[in-house]
Amino acid sequence: MVASSDAEMRYIATDLAFPEGPVALECGDILVGEMAAGRITRIAPDGRKSVVAETGGGPNGLALGPDGKLYVCNNGGQSWGRENGRLIALGQSDRYSGGRIERIDLSSGAVEVLYDRSPGGPLRGPNDIVFDRFGGFWFTDMGKRRARDMDRGGVYYATPDGRSIREVVYPMIQPNGIALSPDETRLYVAETSTARVWAFDLKGPGEIEPTQLARREESQLLLGLPGYRHFDSMAVDAAGNVCVATLIGGLITVISPEGRLLEQVAMPDDQTTNICFGGPDHRTAYITLSGIGAIMARKWPRPGARLNFSESAQPDAGQRRA
Repeated sequence: MVASSDAEMRYIATDLAFPEGPVALECGDILVGEMAAGRITRIAPDGRKSVVAETGGGPNGLALGPDGKLYVCNNGGQSWGRENGRLIALGQSDRYSGGRIERIDLSSGAVEVLYDRSPGGPLRGPNDIVFDRFGGFWFTDMGKRRARDMDRGGVYYATPDGRSIREVVYPMIQPNGIALSPDETRLYVAETSTARVWAFDLKGPGEIEPTQLARREESQLLLGLPGYRHFDSMAVDAAGNVCVATLIGGLITVISPEGRLLEQVAMPDDQTTNICFGGPDHRTAYITLSGIGAIMARKWPRPGARLNFSESAQPDAGQRRA
């Protein structure tokens, strides 16, 4: 079931400070959040790096919006340590600056805070984000983990004009990755510490079937992994399979829309955190190996589903080198 990771695999960039949230641009560049450095970085196909913006905090999930700007889940900052020479996140930073959704102009690098709270209270640790075809976006708030306690998390829906944010699913246990099925009738959410992926049926923009909100049902569980594994972020391929970055073991776990475990692709880092698709035929998987600070490209057996507004990015305005 576990496939080797060395087939048609190459490193795109190294020496990154815990990269997260890769976004593949039509020009071939990759945008990534360097979570431990508090910045957004652009990586050219030849590996050259340039700084797009300094956000501070912990830039995590990224997505292009309908206005061509970059939307960022900023978790407010983590504390960091080393384990076997690899960087690991330890919990809420002493310099925690608050969770927020940010919007970045890719031409100027200007950063603005779009949301830092919902009707339910302050955002604690926004993690991952996906836009629907209507121009709104879903995002997870994982919360923050401290020495003796941790927040409960939730799923939110917001508009890119900064005027509307709603708490849709609450509570959840460390909700992390979030994705839409290709036909946008389903919303997938991965919980980290439970290693479960949940599937919610959608009835409209920002609306989950009401019967699925009161409590989680077995029918909503797409897949849960046995043993000691953690789920991180995810992407969906064109066939509707859910590809989930899997911590502790370093895998990409591929799950069918019916909830079958199709395969697990081994990666050279326990802290394998994100996957996105790009390239001319959309069959290149870009995978963040956050512990060793690298981004890898690997030919994928199926094309990825195209994200909404993935062609809307503004041109590079000559950002400075990292």
